[in-house]
Amino acid sequence: MQITNEIKYVGVNDRTIDLFEGQYVVPNGVSYNSYVIMDDKIAVFDTVDKRKTEDWLSNVENVLGGKKPDYLVISHMEPDHSASIDAFLKKYPSATVVGNEKTFNIAERFFGDIFKNKLVVNEGEELSLGKHNLKFVFAPMVHWPEVMFTYETTEKVLFSADAFGKFGALDVDEEWACEARRYYFNIVGKYGATVQSVLKKAAALDIKIICPLHGPVLNENLEYYIGKYNIWSSYQPEDKGVLIAYASIYGNTAKAAEQLAELLREKGEKVAVADLARCDMAEAIEDAFRYDRLVTASVTYDGGLFPAMESFLSHLKAKNYQNRTVAFIENGSWAPMSGKLMRGFFDGMKNITVIDKLVTVKSAVKDDTKEELKQLAAELVK
Repeated sequence: MQITNEIKYVGVNDRTIDLFEGQYVVPNGVSYNSYVIMDDKIAVFDTVDKRKTEDWLSNVENVLGGKKPDYLVISHMEPDHSASIDAFLKKYPSATVVGNEKTFNIAERFFGDIFKNKLVVNEGEELSLGKHNLKFVFAPMVHWPEVMFTYETTEKVLFSADAFGKFGALDVDEEWACEARRYYFNIVGKYGATVQSVLKKAAALDIKIICPLHGPVLNENLEYYIGKYNIWSSYQPEDKGVLIAYASIYGNTAKAAEQLAELLREKGEKVAVADLARCDMAEAIEDAFRYDRLVTASVTYDGGLFPAMESFLSHLKAKNYQNRTVAFIENGSWAPMSGKLMRGFFDGMKNITVIDKLVTVKSAVKDDTKEELKQLAAELVK
């Protein structure tokens, strides 16, 4: 694939992977992106996961056309991008590896002392390839400490590491935002403050093309993608709507959740419903951050929360959930505790508005429960 006349795509698709990072379902696979700039000096940007080393090396060789690369620029040391460094250096031993001090600290933990030719760069330093000029923009904790972007000043291309990436192989025709949002909140979401800092750095650059390490190259309507990242990293709701996330054993808590959803839809609200025991947890996290309101509904289990609900709330807390309105539905046959316990998860989270109306289901949904659900729906619409 040709990005520009001199910038080539040499990445690979992985349609056989079942879990990204060992936990995220990727039904449409994932891409491991890598790029080459052909100039007086030739630079390769990042390697790929060990699952695709040979395919990637073949792509690089085809683009080089018998030439040897001068540089391997490392944006991010996570193994889905760095696992093929060793194989690359065995094939091209004269190449100089470019990274920052933290890059090499982490790299040596993975590979040992294999870096015979290395160039340690600092924030803002530049490297000339001939017509093309590389400027290094550090992006620590987006989402590892060594991450750096590279801005090519001639053709105004930003090599953005994991930022602006998404799940899904490049041969899949799907909308960017859904899988980019799921990717962002589950992988980068904890680090909104540092993403905001990097966006400020990027705002000072004249960017025409964004080349991420996963997902498609972005070369038009960049304001849309940058705007999404600004919303996500500032923890603001993207859409008005309600996620109802429930954990049910015998279906009674689920019934209450579905009845609330129907009441809200009748009032014109956009509603998503997640059965936490069965749904993709990463998608539930995505929707929790997407909408401005959240209702959690859980049965009391062993005097605590049902495990799926506890896991969901732990994920929200870890990802710095904030700036939302939340409400609760609890269920318990003799000693309902889940409402109090769910509310406790939100203590300490920033700018959380808790609706005082707590709906308690005593084993099964009855007429009095339905009336309470109507009251809760009215509060949520307010």
